[in-house]
Amino acid sequence: MACVGICGSDVHYVVQGRIGDFIVKDPMIMGHEASGIVAKVGKNVKHLKEGDRVAIEPGVPCRICRFCKEGKYNLCPDIVFCATPPVHGNLSRYYVHAADFCYKLPDHVSLEEGALLEPLSVGVHACRRGGVGLGSTVLITGAGPIGMVTLITAKAMGAAKVLITDIVDHRLGVAKELGADYTYLSTVGEDEQEAVRTVHSLLAEPPDISIDCSGAEANIRLAILATKSGGVAVIVGMGAPEVKIPLVNALAREVDIRGIFRYANEYPIALSMVASGAAKVKQLITHNFSLEDTIEAFEVAKTGVGNPIKVMIHPLKERA
Repeated sequence: MACVGICGSDVHYVVQGRIGDFIVKDPMIMGHEASGIVAKVGKNVKHLKEGDRVAIEPGVPCRICRFCKEGKYNLCPDIVFCATPPVHGNLSRYYVHAADFCYKLPDHVSLEEGALLEPLSVGVHACRRGGVGLGSTVLITGAGPIGMVTLITAKAMGAAKVLITDIVDHRLGVAKELGADYTYLSTVGEDEQEAVRTVHSLLAEPPDISIDCSGAEANIRLAILATKSGGVAVIVGMGAPEVKIPLVNALAREVDIRGIFRYANEYPIALSMVASGAAKVKQLITHNFSLEDTIEAFEVAKTGVGNPIKVMIHPLKERA
């Protein structure tokens, strides 16, 4: 394994021991945003060889159920997904993975970028579920790594105006560098209707699509309330198992509320975006650590010390 990024879900498992119904009951190796160098292949593998650099899609489905055959393998009930209890992750020096979920990287795509195909695929899935396209007006709530890759994807898909919100000003500065047309520094406990008015004022119209990438109840509510009548609110972030939402408001205005769970068939798209230069994701990496310094890496990701966006661990590199 060459590069393994720390995801918000990794931090949730370490700190809280669960995400919704996914509960850590036994010691578990973390890590699912990964790339590596092939050390050995099975006798029937033809598309990869020793020494190939690959991005690793962390979920391996059964391939035979109805969901798999419909192309929605992210919903496969028997999917084995890295670092999802009780399955171990790939934050290690060596890891065995299904060859058909390993994607060979072009020479000009780095291993760091290969690892970032995982969160980028989430952004691609979110934008596709929301119907982002040429001329779309988009609101993104939450400027963490998933919010950032969703921003990158929305702009690559032709969104005309993208507004992104967060409670951390530094993140909004990075978002501007990544192409955000507007940013909104929100505050905890702010007036909900005032927030809606601010979004509409900045965009000069209600957004066609709102995408929550935080999981915070206030942001989920804002995504629904701010979206235009007949628009779409996409919920990406997983926070509390249950939240209070303005359902009657959504029903009366025919705002579609769409959940997303990981991704399906988006890795090739994400790789094409990075390889073509349409998605410049490497600048999201703010901190790098060796495998020996994993505890320190998780502490940075957890506390936010040093304004991290994406923390990357390099299992093959020795401690500096």
